[in-house]
Amino acid sequence: MLKGKKILLGVTGSIAAYKAAELIRLLIKAEAEVKVIMTSASAHFITPLTLSTLSKKPIYTTFDKSSTTGEWNNHVELALWADIFLIAPLSANTLAKMATGICDNLLLATYFSAKCSVYVAPAMDLDMYKHHTVTENIKKLNQNGIHIIESEFGELASGLHGEGRMAEPVNLVNELKSHFKKTQRLKGKKIMVTAGPTYEPIDPVRFIGNHSSGKMGYAIAEECAKEGAEVMLISGPTSLNVKNKTIQLKNVNSAEEMYHEVMNEFTTCDIVIKAAAVADFTPKNTENQKIKKSDKYSQITLKPTTDILLELGKIKQKNQVLIGFALETNNEEENAIKKIKNKNLDFIVLNSLADNGAGFKNDTNKITIIHKNKSIKKFELKSKKEVAEDIIEEILTLY
Repeated sequence: MLKGKKILLGVTGSIAAYKAAELIRLLIKAEAEVKVIMTSASAHFITPLTLSTLSKKPIYTTFDKSSTTGEWNNHVELALWADIFLIAPLSANTLAKMATGICDNLLLATYFSAKCSVYVAPAMDLDMYKHHTVTENIKKLNQNGIHIIESEFGELASGLHGEGRMAEPVNLVNELKSHFKKTQRLKGKKIMVTAGPTYEPIDPVRFIGNHSSGKMGYAIAEECAKEGAEVMLISGPTSLNVKNKTIQLKNVNSAEEMYHEVMNEFTTCDIVIKAAAVADFTPKNTENQKIKKSDKYSQITLKPTTDILLELGKIKQKNQVLIGFALETNNEEENAIKKIKNKNLDFIVLNSLADNGAGFKNDTNKITIIHKNKSIKKFELKSKKEVAEDIIEEILTLY
């Protein structure tokens, strides 16, 4: 699984840094290519010469290659080179900087430039590991899509026994193997994802919209692309950008624009995931000029928008997978099951505004997946990246 993979290893200032030697040895044995970035603090625990000898490559420690020639180490190139970025050990200090956006060394600059998946293995003493600020910082990284390889229970450098011990190198290698084993499972599939709100114009200035941020749809698109799919993302107005440059992004504003883009592409798609919060109603007439208060404009007549998911369900072929989303406030499961039948869905992703941390704008979501055979699977509150992974796992069960 690791043969030919490019592993960027970040080593920070923890006594567990000595384990980096064994970790590199195992990665090289698995035929991975390894480059190492060390913080200045980590060099107090293990020498760059040791890690250079094992990785068979020079070690990156600072931006300056040479104080005399002015050459510099390009953190962007390092970030783009890597198939995966593993920071092990991750000290409490570097953890805090990653969580709060501090960028004061080469390792952090590379982290903030990374497009690949990032894994971290925290390592610190028991009381530090259990401190509420450390717990919150780990939670922040997790919500931002960073994979946390949890610390193990055992003897610590202080003599205490408990959590905080960095995961053993063999376990870290197994985590990376599992990562690459899971990727590319959707290779050869074309997937359309819709995301974000729609804005229904009242006049050139005002519109009817909703609170959708697009975060869920964008997370799904990113995970589908990571799994090797050809991804088209049709997005309503959001402040988000796609990270994976293979994703084809089409921007729309209104429900009508989204309808036309979706219908144009549907027949070429293997899987369609309708995560967008499309407006149900739009103004019957749109004014060409801004409505003034003095106009005493007291009434806006609305008309229904086209139900895109319903139209797709009518023309869906047997070899196509169609997935809908439902955000409900009451009778959630009953209403979701009706949508599955009426719109010819393979399954529906249900979330409720009654669940704290779920729904619009949040970085987390809590979902229930209901299949057309009425089987129900409930999930705990997770980051939207993790929710996207769960949705993909359900898609794979259909194949």
